[in-house]
Amino acid sequence: MMFYSSPVALNREAHRNLKLDTASTDFAYAAGTNSMLLAASEIADAARDYPVVFIGGEGQPYTVAAIMGMRDGENLFVDADGNWESGTYLPAFARRYPFVLAEGGAQGGELTVCFDEASPRMTSESGTPLFDEQGGPSQLLQDAIAFLELFHTQMQQTAQMAQRIAEAGLLVPRTMEMVRGEQRYALNGVHVVDRDKLMALDDATVLELHRSGALYAIHAHLMSLSRGERLAAALTRAWPSRRPRKTRPAKGGCALPLRPPGVGAGRRAS
Repeated sequence: MMFYSSPVALNREAHRNLKLDTASTDFAYAAGTNSMLLAASEIADAARDYPVVFIGGEGQPYTVAAIMGMRDGENLFVDADGNWESGTYLPAFARRYPFVLAEGGAQGGELTVCFDEASPRMTSESGTPLFDEQGGPSQLLQDAIAFLELFHTQMQQTAQMAQRIAEAGLLVPRTMEMVRGEQRYALNGVHVVDRDKLMALDDATVLELHRSGALYAIHAHLMSLSRGERLAAALTRAWPSRRPRKTRPAKGGCALPLRPPGVGAGRRAS
């Protein structure tokens, strides 16, 4: 699982004294990925900062992702000190860390709350307890689980939306290219909506996409593609000499939002 170097299932007995440092805003754990999955409700917010594309195909379901770097293992929005670039959107995919839901069980559909045991935010010494004195989940843990469940549900809905857009024949493969001096950067495996195919849709399909919310997501996606220039500027501006990470970082943390009204209502970095 991306970000999670030592994921373990949360257990009320084994982890009864575990606490979470809610003050940490260290995003070093996210510095080693150049893309993150998005829920459909996040697309409009994320589109203001990142190119938003569709990924999948070749037998795999389609979904949506934000592009944050042009080289494998490099997030241009996280600096060497673990700071996320001020004013940019923080995807729920990153905000849920160090917690995550894992699918398992005999039927393959059972969800288990896990956390990254390697995260320095998880400690028995200081922070907000995960369990109360009776061994039940604290308010912090209840809020975290609610957030995880909401994100899981919205990602399923996002996959359904992306699949409907693909079935409408709108997605085409695209290589994102960027040239800076003698350096050429290219990202393969992304799909975008073809504008000509979109304009050629029949009225009934357009109405269906509109009423399902997919058309709104499509327009936000198309507008976001101009954000490639922001990536180009980041390559030559913020950390031009930084090498992409070859392995996933083992440690890190972020401020988990409490009682989120929706996955798409995430904060922007400050």
